[in-house]
Amino acid sequence: METLKLMEKKDNLQWDYDADADVLYISVGPPAKGEGIDLGNDTVVRINPETKEIIGFTIINPLKKTLNELNVSGITDKNYQRTY
Repeated sequence: METLKLMEKKDNLQWDYDADADVLYISVGPPAKGEGIDLGNDTVVRINPETKEIIGFTIINPLKKTLNELNVSGITDKNYQRTY
């Protein structure tokens, strides 16, 4: 099994949230092409195939999942509003 390189904390993290699709994109540095590895639970890690460094993550349905968890915990989503 290949080893992925985890880097030290980076100051150049960037993120973008697509509200229509409910998808959160997190990139280390400017977004770049890479290979995606499905981690399950609607999470994909992107790696640079040459260096094996993690260059980003894609998280699908983060808002939906959060609201579902709040409802399971007995907190209704009526008290929350979107702020993006």
